[in-house]
Amino acid sequence: MPGSLIDTHCHLEADAFRQDFDEVIQRALDAGVERMLAIGITLATSHAVILLANRYPCISAIVGVHPNHTHEVKPGEWERIQELATHPQVVAVGETGLDNYWKDVPLDIQEDYFRRHIALARDVNKPFIVHCREAEADVVRVLQDCAGGQQLAGAMHAFCGSHETASACLELGLYLSFGGMLTYRKNDAIRAVAATVPLDRLLVETDAPYLAPQPYRGKRNEPAWVAATCQCLAETHGVSAEHMAEVTTANAKRLFSLQ
Repeated sequence: MPGSLIDTHCHLEADAFRQDFDEVIQRALDAGVERMLAIGITLATSHAVILLANRYPCISAIVGVHPNHTHEVKPGEWERIQELATHPQVVAVGETGLDNYWKDVPLDIQEDYFRRHIALARDVNKPFIVHCREAEADVVRVLQDCAGGQQLAGAMHAFCGSHETASACLELGLYLSFGGMLTYRKNDAIRAVAATVPLDRLLVETDAPYLAPQPYRGKRNEPAWVAATCQCLAETHGVSAEHMAEVTTANAKRLFSLQ
């Protein structure tokens, strides 16, 4: 088992955890996961993850509106997200970004909220989390535009992009977070990109309850299993799982200002 770990992206408010939430958290702690960053995707779930962070010392919250929910935002709700972003248990803003896979939400609406999240993150001096699905060129364009030649504080969630996208994000100052997809046998291309990312820009996550890593693929994902992704990431870099855990935990603490 690697050393202390931080799951930088999980949806702990999901119904999938309702029946055995405390057991899930205990398994994570037993597996060496010292902190879990629970991320909201709507106003309601953003409220929910803050409640979890208030209740459990090992959980921190991230608040925002997922790009696939941006068309559902009602009057006054974005202002509430802005207020929630100042909460002391909130360590980042998101997940935001662009999703051109489902095509349910016009990209101009998604981009509007993408820019709003980046501006909000700046306002509250916290990083932001980027969702990118089949929209790499547009995501990079928005990031570069918002950066205005400066460095950005944020992370690319569940990164599975190209070498070119990885390089562009690294140049902007972003961290790249890898999840269960890194471990899938067919994903040599993702592992090849991951191997080129500097150690001081790597994060690990589960995206639980989704996308369980290879040993558990097809099952409900949970934070304890971030260790499998850390192991795979360590192998791509030719270092021990313990060293990768130490590196990614230090990176998460630095980016999210965790105690």
